[in-house]
This record gives sequence, C-alpha cells and structure tokens, in this order.
Amino acid sequence: MEEAIVSKNFIEQIIEKDLSEGYYDTVRTRFPPEPNGYLHIGHAKSILLNYGLAKKYNGQFNMRFDDTNPTKEKTEFVDSIKEDIMWLGADWEDRLYFASDYFEQMYEAAIKLIKKGKAYVCDLTAEEIREYRGTLTTPGKDSPYRNRSIEENLQLFEEMKQDKYKDGEKVLRAKIDMSSPNINMRDPVIYRVAHMTHHNTGDKWCIYPMYDFAHPIEDAIEGITHSICTLEFEDHRPLYDWVVRELEYEKPPKQIEFAKLYLTNVITGKRYIKKLVEDGIVDGWDDPRLVSIAALRRRGFTPESIKMFVDLCGVSKANSSVDYAMLEYCVREDLKLKKSRMMAVLDPIKLIIDNYPEGQVEYLEVANNMENEELGSRKVPFSRELYIEREDFMEIPPKKYFRMFPGNEVRLMNAYFVKCESFVKDDEGNIIEVHCTYDPETKGGTSNDGRKVKGTIHWVSVEQSIKCEVRLYENIVDEEAGVYNEDGTVNVNPNSLTVLKNCYIEPSFEGAKAYDSYQFVRNGFFCIDAKDSTPENLVFNRIVSLKSSFKIN
Repeated sequence: MEEAIVSKNFIEQIIEKDLSEGYYDTVRTRFPPEPNGYLHIGHAKSILLNYGLAKKYNGQFNMRFDDTNPTKEKTEFVDSIKEDIMWLGADWEDRLYFASDYFEQMYEAAIKLIKKGKAYVCDLTAEEIREYRGTLTTPGKDSPYRNRSIEENLQLFEEMKQDKYKDGEKVLRAKIDMSSPNINMRDPVIYRVAHMTHHNTGDKWCIYPMYDFAHPIEDAIEGITHSICTLEFEDHRPLYDWVVRELEYEKPPKQIEFAKLYLTNVITGKRYIKKLVEDGIVDGWDDPRLVSIAALRRRGFTPESIKMFVDLCGVSKANSSVDYAMLEYCVREDLKLKKSRMMAVLDPIKLIIDNYPEGQVEYLEVANNMENEELGSRKVPFSRELYIEREDFMEIPPKKYFRMFPGNEVRLMNAYFVKCESFVKDDEGNIIEVHCTYDPETKGGTSNDGRKVKGTIHWVSVEQSIKCEVRLYENIVDEEAGVYNEDGTVNVNPNSLTVLKNCYIEPSFEGAKAYDSYQFVRNGFFCIDAKDSTPENLVFNRIVSLKSSFKIN
C-alpha cells in the first residue's frame, strides 16, 4: 500500500534541513507580541504556526512580550493577549518572558558593540538622521559623530543611562554601512533616551533599545532556533543577522518570513479600532463586529474553527487576501455537529390552536441534533398558545410560499399538522394573532392517512418560553463604499448591529452561561454574550447565519 504524500510548507522544509544537518538539535519557536493593543485574526495565524511547529518537532514554544516601547504599552493589553493565546490552545507552560527581562543584557550588548568599534553615540536630531540616511537611489552620508573614540562613546552612553540628556538629545547607532542598498543597514539607531515609566520596570531605565536591536538579542538569549515573522521584516533580516553575528552568539537563531493573513473588508489596524472604541461606535476591543481574537471569542467563534481557517489559508511567501466568508464557513463546519438545534422565535406573533385543550401542556421528545445522535434528546413543552416567526405567516402569499396562510396546512416542527383558520389585526393593521386547528392524529409531524404538507415551521410555547435579547451582526464596514474614507476614517456600515429585544426561546436554555452556543433552527448559530448577558436576562450574539457563500473546491 502506498504511503500518503504529506506536503510540507517552506518553513517545515527549512526546519527539517537544519535538523538533518545538525545545525540545531531541537526546535524552539516564540510568539512575541508588543502589548500595545488586542490581538486580531492575523495574529492567530502566527500564534498557531509557531506553536504548531514547536509541537510537530517535539520542541518548545515561548511566549514573550516585546515590551521595549513603554509609550503605548499597558498591563491591560498584556492580560488580554495571554487570555487570547491560552484560549487558542497555544500552551507556553512555564516559558513566559518579557523583553524587559533582558534590558540589562541588552545594555551590556550595546557596550560590547561600542568596544568593538561597531556602535557610536550620535547627536543628530531625528530629522537630521533621516536627511543623512539618503534615499533608495542615493547613498547616505556619515554622521559627523561617527568617528568618536571608543572611550568617548562609552562615556556618553553611560551618561545617557545616568539621565544626563533629554529625550532625543542623543542616540546610540550601529556602525554598519551608510552606502548600503538596504536602508535598514545605514547605521540604524539601536538605543534612544526616553523618559517613560515602563509597565514592568517602572522608572529604572531612561534609555530603551530599539526593536530591531532588541528582538534578535531576545531570540538568542532564549535559544530560539527559528524566528518566524511576517514579510515586512524581510528587509530587516540583514540587520537581525548582523546583531547576532557581532554579538557572537553560538548557534544564532534564523529569521524566516511568511505572508501575513489578510481578510477582505475587515479592520485590523490598531489605530482604527482604537478610534472606533473612543468614538463609541463599538463597545470595546471585544465588540463582536471586530476581528480581534477577543471579539471573535465573544461572538462565539471557537479555537477549532480558527485553527481550521488558518490551516485552509496555508503558509506561503506570497501576500494574498482571504474572504471573510471562509472564516464563517469554518465556524459553521465546526459547530454543525457539536451544537443542539434549539427553537427560538426572533420576531414573534402569537399562534392560537383553537381546538387544543386549554391549560394542557404536553412534553414532546425532540432530538438535539438530527445529524449527531450522540447529543441525545430533550423534552419541549407544547401548548395551546405558541409563538411563531412573523415571516411564517402571510395574509396574501406569493406563489411557492408554503408556510402559513388562510386555509393552508403546515407542520409544526416535531409536533402536529395545523391548519390556518383566521387571523387578528390591531388598529394599525398589524397581524397580532393567527388562529388555527390541529389534527391530533399527526403527532410527531406525520399523517396516518398519508397526506403531505410542504411547509414546516418552528415555534415555542408562550407560557413556558423565556424572553431574551438577540443581536444580529453584519460587517461593520460598508463593503460597497470600501473600508476607508478619503480622510482615513473607517466607512462604517450603519446597519452593522440590529438588536431584537422581544425574542422568545424554549425553556431548555435555562442554566445557559457565557459563551455557550447553539443552533437556532432556521436562524443560524448563536452564542450567549459574555459581557451583557445575565441568568435573568439572556443576551445572544449571532455567530453566523446558516447560509454560506463559500465553497471548498
């Protein structure tokens, strides 16, 4: 029997070559977010990729916060990121690190470069440094401070540390090549003076390393073998390699770049989400209309559905965009066999069965999921007065309308055949009641005499139902107009949220808690909102409708 051919992505091919050649004897990866906002669906790809590679090759996965820029970093973001990563199932065990844990080693690394003649203190302003750097077509020119002596540089750098200079007054730069075709190699700044209180180290430091200097050092200290990042860092790789080479690390890490995950017509930019939050357009970074991981979790997406989505997207070197419908497809596929199919009426009108005994309640046996017998069954109360969906009755129906209208017989799901006899309108002409009769010989939804009905509608018993709130979400972006306006603001869809206050669900929902999810028959998949729902007042978020426009080829 032929073995199945397992295709490996280009990162796996690199790792396996490194292991087979003995360059590394293990695999250690990391996920290094900056704690300056909430993670989004694109980060999920990086998390699951790094964690998955570590697990595949029996290696280790490190969780590290790249907290080298105190300006935008908050403990709130640290906590939210940890929660997101744990929820996705990427277990870092006891390997939780902060870049700020290594500030002393980074300072010593800078001293080492100065002593090697590979770094110097520069007095140029940020604007002057940009002018001296040159352009893509013209080389840069040397700073007038580039040839300071090692002794002077050591003294000035120590004075920077001792708080003798203002922000921006002096920087430490790597001495590489001002004529390099790669602008990142034209004597980049590796340390700056910055009087900021750090969320982890407080006011201990007034100088902070730049990301491109700090990151390779963090990787090397932790023994990372493959530093996997997105394509925008490809041009920074020569600097990464320069840092670990000049600092003489044994078996330095390799940086490997892959393509980011782009979703069409969604907002992932932190500054845009921050503005939506500040303007009150959304109710926080976890608003279910967003694609932050916290928002997807609150809306009812599962870790399994996100992993399926990431796997379908694959790993490549070429940037591409994926339609949001693919993410919806994944959550449908994940939930359809796992969740009970419950009855909920979102836009109710009352259905009265005139010939059903008043006061009688019977409990019907209903399968929780017709496609998965392992989920068992439940008892659902049936009575004389029911709620049905308003759209399931029409006074004057169009052709091929098989639900309830005067004189028509339909099946009440899992119950009886009923025939519409009459209806009642209020003073404004709105239908408020539909009257019907039932055939007691059709219990379970089948007729002994062989007659057929074309329409089946769901229902809940009025007396035993639970009132709840349901929130229907659409894309927060106005897709026809595009994501952003000319002034850079988000083009918000005014109909992105519909709140239905008078919905009714069957009593089987009693005891439901935050994040519990269900399929509402004919209405989609729904999740109990973790922020606003209470046992007394349940709030459901629509995860996704039942219909999909996405197809797997």
